[in-house]
Amino acid sequence: MTISIVAVMDEKRGIGKEGRIPWHIKEDLVRFKNLTLGKTVIMGRKTFESVLSYYAKSKNPIPDRRHIVVTHDETYHPAIPDSYVAHSMEEALTIARKIEPKEVVISGGGQLFAQGIQNADKLYLTIVKGAFDADTHFPDYSRFSNVVSKEEKHDDKYAYTFLELTP
Repeated sequence: MTISIVAVMDEKRGIGKEGRIPWHIKEDLVRFKNLTLGKTVIMGRKTFESVLSYYAKSKNPIPDRRHIVVTHDETYHPAIPDSYVAHSMEEALTIARKIEPKEVVISGGGQLFAQGIQNADKLYLTIVKGAFDADTHFPDYSRFSNVVSKEEKHDDKYAYTFLELTP
C-alpha cells in the first residue's frame, strides 16, 4: 500500500489560519477530489468536519472515498457512510492496511501531516505563491527531493504550483 499526502501550503509552508485554509483555489479543490477519488483518506476530526462544512447542503458530501477520522474523542462517530474512527495515526494506518489495497491519502491537518510524513511514499503538494500569516504549518519535507511532476498555474487571484514528489 502506498502512503501519500495531499496538502496545499504557502511558500513558508503555512497550511491554515484559525482552522481554515487562507485561500480558495477551485482548481486545487478539483485536484484534491481527483487525487482522493476511490481511495481511503485519513484526516483529523477538525479537518474532516471542515471539509464536511463545504458540502453541508449535499446528501452525499464526499462520495466514492473511505474516510478514517483520527480523534481523541472516544464517542465520535462520523455522520457519513464508509467512515472509520481511529485514535492515533498508527491505528489509522492499521485500519487502512485492512481496507485499502493501493493508496491511502493523508489530507490533514497539521498534526497528522507531522505524524504521517515519516511513513509517506509520495507528496502531492500545491504551493501557493506568497505568505498568508498562517498559524499551522506543514512539516519539513526536504527528504522528498525527486520531482515526479511540476505544473505552474494561476487563476485571477493566486499563482500556484502543483508538485508530485517522492523521496
